[in-house]
Amino acid sequence: MSARVLVVDDVPANVKLLEARLTAEYFEVLTAADGFEALEICDRDAIDIVLLDVMMPGMDGLEVCRRLKSDPGTSHIPIVMVTALDRASDRVAGLEAGADDFLTKPVKDLQLLSRVRSLVRLKSLTDELRLRAATTRSIGIQEMLGRRLPEIEELPHVLLIDENPASAERTATMLNKVCEMDTASGANEGVFLAMDRTPDCVLISTRASEFDPLRLCSQLQSFDRTRYVPIILIADEGEEARVMRAFELGVNDYVTRPIDRQELTARIRTQVRRKLYNDHLRMSVAETIEMAVIDGLTGLHNRRYLDSHIETLFQRAVTRRRPLSIMITDLDRFKGINDTHGHDGGDQVLKEFARRIRANVRGIDLVCRFGGEEFVVIMPDTESALAQRVAERVRHDIEKEPFQVAGNAVPVTVSIGVASVDYGADSVSALMRRADAALYQAKNSGRNRVVAPAA
Repeated sequence: MSARVLVVDDVPANVKLLEARLTAEYFEVLTAADGFEALEICDRDAIDIVLLDVMMPGMDGLEVCRRLKSDPGTSHIPIVMVTALDRASDRVAGLEAGADDFLTKPVKDLQLLSRVRSLVRLKSLTDELRLRAATTRSIGIQEMLGRRLPEIEELPHVLLIDENPASAERTATMLNKVCEMDTASGANEGVFLAMDRTPDCVLISTRASEFDPLRLCSQLQSFDRTRYVPIILIADEGEEARVMRAFELGVNDYVTRPIDRQELTARIRTQVRRKLYNDHLRMSVAETIEMAVIDGLTGLHNRRYLDSHIETLFQRAVTRRRPLSIMITDLDRFKGINDTHGHDGGDQVLKEFARRIRANVRGIDLVCRFGGEEFVVIMPDTESALAQRVAERVRHDIEKEPFQVAGNAVPVTVSIGVASVDYGADSVSALMRRADAALYQAKNSGRNRVVAPAA
């Protein structure tokens, strides 16, 4: 996976070394000699990941990181701090500033490339979600895109999988009052707890003799419930090859023993915040898709959904030689209701009409608001005679009981046109035209009636 990487360092030799390594792996590399130039490039160009030196004159890397993470336009860009400082307190300071990871100079090729590829993969997921949401600016999703990574308002729920009881107890004690913990001593128990409670983060110890930690990581990522849950590996010194393989499988982060409490806490919080951000994006995209096909007033599907599905239902009926009927309804003299009771009153009538029509058809029937006061019902596996009886039931249910509008009982009637598939030389447009012509006839012949064209 290629990406655009920004390397920020005030030492030209360091920049050239990282640039050469990344270019050899087909990454596109941009460079900056100080923090100010880095901020300008991130604001101007589409950057996928930033490799940021900590100790720079003028503005150090921690301040650059804080500024990038506080800007909604750049907060989703992964940042890896590259530093000669190797104390746990230095790593914690970087993570608290918003950094996604740390590399210690001199940087090893395997660590560099695995970290970059792992974070680029996560950035690609976020970008895809942002792109989908960006198509819906007009209905409020732009506000979602402008958010920074969210703060964690509740204790994150963390699952620890470690078959060594003493080691598990030490880690759980370390995270006491920082996380809500579940612990599992084996792979099967861990998968069960993960599926049952869907944690915010999973910690997996590599010290395992009864199961393969990497296979467990892969298994967790194969289930829908846990696919997007971040995984942090707890590894021993000298396990670089296993950690590199873990990153290739999609593991998000790792810590090495002996574990520093502050560093582990900071890494968990970083992963949980990124998960929350992506979860919010996914939710927004799902809501947007629903808004695109659902009528906001009545809760029924809208015309866009009807147009995209009626052809499929029609072709299925024709191919299988199964009946299919359609009815188009139109509330009688609806303009008078709006004129008398206002548009709010008209909206109440439309919502109640939608409720009643839905109560009189089957779950498999597709009920859509066609526009204004017109509604369409597609009825699979329904002969013309049965469709007419259903339409008559709807008509009667609308007429029999007045609608309540702002405390007033308002009589409402409906005219309905019904048409059924003709297997001879029919089409969706022809079927719709016949139903519409039947509705027109019902309106012209006195309203409050059901009309179907003669067979």
